[in-house]
Amino acid sequence: MIRLQPISTSDLQHYKFMEELLIDSFPPEEYRQLEQLREYTDRTGNFYNNIIFDDDLPVGFITYWDFDSFYYVEHFATNPALRNGGYGKRTLEYLCNYLKRPIVLEVERPIEEMAKRRISFYQRQGFTLWEKDYCQPPYKPGDDFLPMYLMVHGELDCEKDFETIKSKIHTEVYGVKNR
Repeated sequence: MIRLQPISTSDLQHYKFMEELLIDSFPPEEYRQLEQLREYTDRTGNFYNNIIFDDDLPVGFITYWDFDSFYYVEHFATNPALRNGGYGKRTLEYLCNYLKRPIVLEVERPIEEMAKRRISFYQRQGFTLWEKDYCQPPYKPGDDFLPMYLMVHGELDCEKDFETIKSKIHTEVYGVKNR
């Protein structure tokens, strides 16, 4: 059975698993400095860093922010040795039932085949692609904004809610003003 277990940096074994999986699963421009992530994990009240378990087996991790009217999933990854085993689908089903408000996440634009497959995966789990210009602000000084799209699960409307969501994510997650 899928469950999420919040972690802190003092949970050495699980935190190490999460950091290694983050580094393995995302290019460096798509995650913050590890020291900053540790600080957020331990000291930011609306940021949740979780290990995904199937019974007692750690299968991945997911980080998300609680913004009262919606949740923003920042990172989500499954252990590469366990991919294509249904864990991503089961985790999203669990998350969508567990979190009682809309969920927002960023995806790469559907140019590369992997990005197309990722978007299709989220769509099969009930997420809607908002094909509206959105750029992920840089995590690190000197990095560029990355062209992305938002995907949403739940009762949000692209025309009505896009700017509010974009502003909240840019300000709270990335520490920048809208551009």
